[in-house]
Amino acid sequence: MPGFARPTEAGLILHLRVTPNAGRDAIEGIESRDDGTSVLRVRVRAVPDKGKANAAVIALLAKALGVPKSALGVVSGETSRLKTLLVAPSTPDLVTRLAALAG
Repeated sequence: MPGFARPTEAGLILHLRVTPNAGRDAIEGIESRDDGTSVLRVRVRAVPDKGKANAAVIALLAKALGVPKSALGVVSGETSRLKTLLVAPSTPDLVTRLAALAG
């Protein structure tokens, strides 16, 4: 399991660092934070206005993981660059795709 993800009863919790208003939409891999935690770096072109960047992050991750957008939800960090998302339900295939995203 990649360091930015952890399993729960509800599904997989993903920790992200999002850069809105970027030049392109991209998943850039794992970043180790100063506090020792790991996050998945994500860039989106959408502006951080009225949830547009959050919607773009959900669409990008849903496509990369092969799940519907409705399977992802923001748990915390609605207005922050550091976000926590829930992917439900968790499957072995999803864990494999997450490991591939980690680079």
